[in-house]
Amino acid sequence: MAEQKKTAADSASGAEQPQAPEVRWDDSEMQSSYANVCNVQGTREEIVLLFGANQSLMQDLSQPVNIKLSNRIMLNPAAAKRFSILLQMGLEQYEKKYGEIKLSE
Repeated sequence: MAEQKKTAADSASGAEQPQAPEVRWDDSEMQSSYANVCNVQGTREEIVLLFGANQSLMQDLSQPVNIKLSNRIMLNPAAAKRFSILLQMGLEQYEKKYGEIKLSE
């Protein structure tokens, strides 16, 4: 068997750094959906993201608003936390390029 040679720096640090695997994104079966509404639900074991569209052009405040849900994404808490961090980073980059996103109340 061939042994891997360690450099003096590897030996001095006492730890080898694992290499990150190459990631290949396969979008051959990906579908796209539009959403202008999102809601979050959760349990101890999962975080659920619900996406849909509010198609009401004229809102009568005395009537309920109907949202047609199109997608449900279920994440474990660790994946949800990573998603949150990535989404925040994406929004910060967007605002640096295009300006602050103002939310109406």
